Amino acid sequence: MPDQLREDMRDRRRASGLPWSTFAREAGFAAPYLRNVENGNRKITPEVVAAYDRVLHTGGTFAAELAATPAAGAKETAWNRDGGIAVLTDLVNGSNVDRRSFLTSGIALSLSAANWEKAIPTGSPLPSPSDDPAQLARIEGRLDDLRRLDDELGSGEVHRLARGELHYTVTLIKTGRYSGTSLDRLFSMAAEAARQVAWSAFDQGRPGTAQRYFDGSLRASAIAGDPLSGAYALSFAAIQCYSTPHQAQRAVSLLETAREKVKHTATPRMEAMLAARTARALSKAGEGKACARQLAIARAALDRGVHDDDPKTLYWVDYGEIEMIAGSSALQLGDPDEALRCFEAAMGAAYPGDDEYPRSHAIYLARAAEAHLARHDLDAAVASAWHAARCLGVVDSARSASELASLRSLLAAHTGHRGVREFLEIG
Repeated sequence: MPDQLREDMRDRRRASGLPWSTFAREAGFAAPYLRNVENGNRKITPEVVAAYDRVLHTGGTFAAELAATPAAGAKETAWNRDGGIAVLTDLVNGSNVDRRSFLTSGIALSLSAANWEKAIPTGSPLPSPSDDPAQLARIEGRLDDLRRLDDELGSGEVHRLARGELHYTVTLIKTGRYSGTSLDRLFSMAAEAARQVAWSAFDQGRPGTAQRYFDGSLRASAIAGDPLSGAYALSFAAIQCYSTPHQAQRAVSLLETAREKVKHTATPRMEAMLAARTARALSKAGEGKACARQLAIARAALDRGVHDDDPKTLYWVDYGEIEMIAGSSALQLGDPDEALRCFEAAMGAAYPGDDEYPRSHAIYLARAAEAHLARHDLDAAVASAWHAARCLGVVDSARSASELASLRSLLAAHTGHRGVREFLEIG
């Protein structure tokens, strides 16, 4: 972690554009001393990270990262089967992973990803069906149902139900009745159940809880030798990172880790999903050209078609979803015209937002409304806002509600428009 912190500090200082002499003067340290800190020749101290946070206006990010670094000799739950079962048991019993209090979930997610990367071999095969598939198939079927429920109704009820599935799966693991490929499959299912709990917690505005369950998901994935489930979990953890101020580059790193571990086993659909999520993270970091390259990779991957061995979790990855992500990225990068072109392309690809994905569609429609607003087309902005509100009417999602609340704040400056007034009053 100290090496990662040094890199983060160096990257942020360089991005500021401040000359070394100016930065050192404002930080209150000699430039050679700070160079040695960044190069690893000097110890990182609380005083130095506080100076970096102050000069670079990072809101205490570096201080939190240093605080989250385990002290020398501190005991951490091992990334092996016994350690993973202990962590999963703590989760289902309501305890905290590793008994640590992470100050910034993005930092904690980076730690988990780094440990997962070491614990799981590259190119491991997905656990194969066992000789006793009936009970395990029922669990897999319920997890699939929960994914659809999350799409259609939001995360509120899914959080409780997914925790129940995780509890059940961990209980079966601990009975000792299963071994070999059956046990591997159980750990893979525990990874997916924990991911669902993590994602629903994040969607409900609980990032600390989400981080702990993402950690549990990655541990279960490593025990199963199933990099695909871990990569899938990291792709959702990346959303949590890039949705947090100053954490977009962490999201890119999480996705790079995921892509490296599945590069020999990922189907084109998986490649498309990871590339699109990387593009979105890069848009948050303001890297337009790199974002465009990743979107091109995602579209080209989808052009290669679906495969029989596509993971069931990727049912939602299609041209419509990729274009919605492209539109969101364009809006983030300040190009409302391109954003609207992508949103329209998504609808042209028969994106089934209203019927199958109302939670996500509400978010995309709010962004489309923002793009129309940037083009001073208030009529179109209000129409998209009403559509978003209708989608959100049946969804329990703090994240979607927050997106619509932000749109309402933007519209509040245009109350001279009758449609805007009516939407703000009753929409």
